[in-house]
Amino acid sequence: MSFTFKELHWANDIRIQHYLQPETLEEALHILQDYRGSARVIAGGTDVIPQLRKRDIELEALVDITGLPDMANIEQNGDKIILGGLVTHAQVASSQLIKEKARLLSEGAGSVGSPQIRNVATVAGNLISGQPAADTSIPLLALDARVTIASVEGDRTVTLNDFFLDLGKTALDPGKEILTKIEFQPLGNDQGGVYLRLSKRKALSLPMLVCAVKVTVNKDKNAIYEAAIALGPVAPTPFRDRSTENALKGAPINLTTLADAAEGASAYCSPRDSLLRGSCDYRQEMVKVFVKRGLVRALEQAGCTLD
Repeated sequence: MSFTFKELHWANDIRIQHYLQPETLEEALHILQDYRGSARVIAGGTDVIPQLRKRDIELEALVDITGLPDMANIEQNGDKIILGGLVTHAQVASSQLIKEKARLLSEGAGSVGSPQIRNVATVAGNLISGQPAADTSIPLLALDARVTIASVEGDRTVTLNDFFLDLGKTALDPGKEILTKIEFQPLGNDQGGVYLRLSKRKALSLPMLVCAVKVTVNKDKNAIYEAAIALGPVAPTPFRDRSTENALKGAPINLTTLADAAEGASAYCSPRDSLLRGSCDYRQEMVKVFVKRGLVRALEQAGCTLD
């Protein structure tokens, strides 16, 4: 049986009747409402266009929001860092503010795809894709980020803990809602944050494992006040290991504590066997390595000395 290149490479034509470019957020939301679920927002397009070509989704219209004002900025407002809904991975990876105040996020953003992809793909789109190993979802989850979602009914705020619902599914309805901003607190002097990624090569490779760790230590720097451990893909969604996090609260800072945490995290994960990402057993072992390594580096950033 023979196939054309187009059939093999899912390079089908895109069946779209209308390509619309609203000038305001309100206009964009009303367009989505008018199309009653048959329109989608497009910014970077790195998820939507492949889905259209593979016929995974069928739409009447694309709503290009790249011209909307004030949504492509990275700024600090009081005790919050805010990313607009159009901020790209390249912007985050190169931002001096993010490098200084949330380096784990800049490193995650710098690991996405290739320079060409990072220049157009948005962080908001990475979240909306709902993939369990999304390179910015994991560090943002560790940073306790929250998102603002707009619709014609108004705005609502959702924490990332509640945003990811299932594989490829989030709390945002793409047929009528737009993610307008992402916000989180910068790391303080008593905190450290680390991003780690396991993949077959440094670029254009799906990760076998992604880990982000944030720790807060007490003023004497001899105990962990609290910790956040985010992992993927070890569950259907980006995953916070609450059991290990709770065990680390108030724990002394030593190698025994970190080894116990690594064992606990590995036992709590449930990755599936995958030809692309590796076996369950392998990734569970690597969870031990990454969680311990992440905790060590994060504690060192927070000014702690390990015995």
